[in-house]
Amino acid sequence: MTTKRPRVLLLTTSTRPHALGPAVGRWLADALAPSAEELGVDLVPVSIGELDLPFLDEEEHPATGVHHHEHSRRWSRMVDDADGFVVITPEYNFGMPATLKNALDYLSPEWAWKPVGFVSYGHTSAGTRAVQHAKQVVTALRLVPLGATVALRIADAMRGDRLDPDARHVDAARGMLAELTRVSRALAPLRERARATSVEGPLPGSYARRLGPDDAPEVTVLQRCCWLEEALANDTWKIPALHETPADVRGWLEDWHAIGLWRDGRLLGMVRTRRTGTDLHVGRLAVAPDLRGLGVGRWLLGQAERSGEGHSRIVLSTGATSHRNLSLYQRQGYVPLAEAHEEGVTGLAKPVAP
Repeated sequence: MTTKRPRVLLLTTSTRPHALGPAVGRWLADALAPSAEELGVDLVPVSIGELDLPFLDEEEHPATGVHHHEHSRRWSRMVDDADGFVVITPEYNFGMPATLKNALDYLSPEWAWKPVGFVSYGHTSAGTRAVQHAKQVVTALRLVPLGATVALRIADAMRGDRLDPDARHVDAARGMLAELTRVSRALAPLRERARATSVEGPLPGSYARRLGPDDAPEVTVLQRCCWLEEALANDTWKIPALHETPADVRGWLEDWHAIGLWRDGRLLGMVRTRRTGTDLHVGRLAVAPDLRGLGVGRWLLGQAERSGEGHSRIVLSTGATSHRNLSLYQRQGYVPLAEAHEEGVTGLAKPVAP
C-alpha cells in the first residue's frame, strides 16, 4: 500500500532528424491517457534526444551510483523516481538504437526491479527484433520486461503523412499499461528493499528505515492492530491511535522522526521520537501482534534511544494497566515519573548519561 501514484516514463529513443519516434510517442501518450487516469498512474514523456547524453563519459562504474556530470545526475534522478518504463523504439539493423543502449548503460541500481514494456515500429518485422535485442540488455540491469508489447508496421500505421494506428493497437497499448501497473506494484517490495540504507533488523530479512508521509496507510493499519489490545487492557477506547485516519497519520509523519521495521513490503513495527527542550519523547512503539516476544520491541526502543543527541532524559508513556509494556520499559531502565500524568496513563523516564 502506498499513497504515491506510480510514475511511468514513456521513453522515445530515436534521435534521427525527422524520425517517426516522436509521433509514435505522442500517439501513445494520447492513447494511454484515459487508462492512466483509471489506473492512477502518472505518465511522463521523455525523449532521449532532449537528455543531452553523450556517449558514456562517466569515470565511475554505473553500479556505484556515483555520477560526476550533471547530465548523468539528471538522468539518474529521472530513472530513480520512476516506477516503470515504456520504451518506444525503432529497429536499426536487427537491433535497438545505439541511443537506447547508451542511455541504459549510464545507470545500474536506478533500473532495478522496475517493469519495462516496449512499443516498437518498423517495416517487415514491425521493430520486434529491436525489442528482442533490448530484452537481453534490460534483464541484465534487473529490469523486468513485460510479456505484453505493441508492434507497429509502418505501412499499416500510416495514413498518408499521418500516423494513425488501428484500434487494436490502442487496445494493446492499454493492456500493456495495465500489466505494467500490476507488475510495478508486485515488485515494489523488491525496490523498497534494494533502496534501504538503514541497518539490518532483528528478524531474518528485516531492515529499518525512516518512515515518511507515503507510509501512512501501513502505519494506520499497524496502529489499529496494536492499540486494540491496549484499549481492551485499559478498558478505554479513548486512544488517539485507534481513531486516526491515514490523513492524520500523514500529518504527524511529517513532524516526528519515525522509524519502521520492514520485511517483504510489510511494516512489522515502528517507533517515533521528537525533541522537546532537553527531553527526547518516545511514542507509538508498536509491534505486529504475531511478532511479539521476539525482541522486536526492545530493538525498536534501542533505535529510538539512539536517534538524537543533546537530551538529558528519555520520556515515554503507556497505559497504566498495560503490564507487558510496563515490564519492557522497566527492564530497559525506565522509572515512573514523579510529575502527574493524564488519568489511566503512566509516564516513565530514563536518564541519559552525559
